[in-house]
Amino acid sequence: MDNLAHALVGAALGRAVADRHVARAGLIGIVAANAPDWTELFIGLPGSRADYLTLHRGITHSLLGALVEIAGLTLIIGGAWRLARAWLERRGRAFAAPPPPWRWLAICIGVTVASHLYMDWQGSYGWRPFLPWANRWFYLDWVAIVDPFFWLIPLIALAWGTERHWRPLLGVLIVGGVFSYVILRGRDIVAGWVLIVYVLASVIGVVGWIRYWFGPVARQRIAIYAIVLLAVYAGAQGLVAARREAEIREIAIKRFGAKAQSAALTEIGHPFTWEAVYAGPDTVAGDDWSVPRNLRARAVQRALETPEGRAMAQFARFLAAEVDTAEKTVYLRDVRYSRGGREGWGVVRVRME
Repeated sequence: MDNLAHALVGAALGRAVADRHVARAGLIGIVAANAPDWTELFIGLPGSRADYLTLHRGITHSLLGALVEIAGLTLIIGGAWRLARAWLERRGRAFAAPPPPWRWLAICIGVTVASHLYMDWQGSYGWRPFLPWANRWFYLDWVAIVDPFFWLIPLIALAWGTERHWRPLLGVLIVGGVFSYVILRGRDIVAGWVLIVYVLASVIGVVGWIRYWFGPVARQRIAIYAIVLLAVYAGAQGLVAARREAEIREIAIKRFGAKAQSAALTEIGHPFTWEAVYAGPDTVAGDDWSVPRNLRARAVQRALETPEGRAMAQFARFLAAEVDTAEKTVYLRDVRYSRGGREGWGVVRVRME
């Protein structure tokens, strides 16, 4: 999912798990929950399109990578905390908070790093847990890569758990204002019921802030409530998605035979709604569209042997190709993100000499 959702869920999860044992558990949760993404900067991203397709959600998002990130962040944060405290004490100054127990710090970081892997897995982009040994992608197809409730619910919980002071209020207003602007600007692609629930939840959030329903003393409890609510929301989508996937699979087999591929792809702005995709060896199709794959063409086979071609082949869930003989160019695309056109996300151009 998007990094704002990872940050807000990570902050709420950090508080829910370790607030009584780790000072600034929410802040640590923000850093740790985004670790699989920002650590990609150390392995070559950003780079070319082929680099991005190969490395994004790669080793840093794997189970092995997560273990390294958890251990590394625990040592860095815990060690820096203790060194800073010792340095200040030698100068006769008190440190604001005692260093957290190693066990609770590791739990806080471990749970929030794991939340990133789970939240990526639950969408249709997918993740590769078993790198570097296996390059296979896994998809749950439950929740879209951007979901406004994964912003709003943890933000309300974090706001209710803070002091009623202008500084945390300003932070809440800035963050809430940013994604409210995004939602309202994209309201044409957001379901009507989502907008209604979003507005009602925002009003409840404001009332709860004003009436002091929770506060710093109860911030761990409200954070737990928010995480449970998100889990129920995602689980409910998972139950509906399972039934929808079974329906789509049945249609795919009727159209393309027992070896057909199929998927129920999540739709941004439309929770509990999925786009059907059916695929055979020569065609990828939906309910009202179809795209030829052209994967057996000789030029396409040669293109797939290039670094760009291999990158797209390992990434694409529904690979298709277009050959332009005049330009001596092969366009490889993942039909999840591009059904036509020669530019944009999900398309790789391979020039054939």
